[in-house]
Amino acid sequence: MSKKSQKKSSKTPSGTTAAKKKASKTRAATQTKSAKTQRTPASKSTGSIAKAASHGAASKQLNSSRSAPASAARQVLAEGQKAPAFRLPRDGGGAVALSDYAGRKLVLFFYPRADTPGCTREAIDFTRLADAFAAAGTAVIGISADSLKAQEKFRDKHSLGIPLISDEKHEMLEAYGAWGEKSMYGKSFLGILRTTVLVGSDGKVARIWRNVRVDGHADQVLEAATSL
Repeated sequence: MSKKSQKKSSKTPSGTTAAKKKASKTRAATQTKSAKTQRTPASKSTGSIAKAASHGAASKQLNSSRSAPASAARQVLAEGQKAPAFRLPRDGGGAVALSDYAGRKLVLFFYPRADTPGCTREAIDFTRLADAFAAAGTAVIGISADSLKAQEKFRDKHSLGIPLISDEKHEMLEAYGAWGEKSMYGKSFLGILRTTVLVGSDGKVARIWRNVRVDGHADQVLEAATSL
């Protein structure tokens, strides 16, 4: 064999080895790419599932938060229940509390706003019957969210002879179910619902009048208090 042939022959294995290495690298790269391609959908799928789960959890929380007010809504006061305690400032100074009337019957009339036509007629009617209520062993108190200054002006203007309580924070109004949704001219809003509550000498709610119509109402309450 000639020297040239020997050199060519000696180079062949080396060339074959290099080709094999190159082919091996190509296959490895292809396998890696294939593996990545196979993993990608799974990764996206996992992300989608996680996202969906997260969205589901958020929806539950949202639904829970929406349903919370309904489930945690204050129970409407009913006849036979114990009258909710209160202590609020009154016209002329000082404060009035439910405990001040322990062992006595008590009428609480909630009116929307001092010195408006309906509220004025109602307050005047209860003042007119004040002696009759006293004879029946029953005290009478008017409540609204007006300031003390407004209550006193209301009292003086119409010579009202019954205590007027100021509940500007709506705590007593809410406790007695006299605060809620109202509508006027097609618009809904929160406000005072004209309500009257008669509390018995045992401290329990004896009668409740909701959505009160002013005309003749004070006389109806007096009749109920007298028969209690």
